[in-house]
Amino acid sequence: MIEILKTTDPTVIAAARAYLQGEAIEFFLLDVHMSGLYGGALGFIPQRLMVADEDAARARMILRPLGLELSPPPEDD
Repeated sequence: MIEILKTTDPTVIAAARAYLQGEAIEFFLLDVHMSGLYGGALGFIPQRLMVADEDAARARMILRPLGLELSPPPEDD
């Protein structure tokens, strides 16, 4: 799994999820419960949207036109 988006804004996560679901790209959200502590009042714990390695390039291509600040691709060793 590769992180393609990290944000504290739940509306950004919702938009990214909708676009990925529309293109049948499976994803997994990390830190959802941590970011919601105290009703989301902490606001400094971002949620991370992860996709399978083989779907990362396609997911970035789909999300890039939305103007979202995507996580940088991992460095190849």
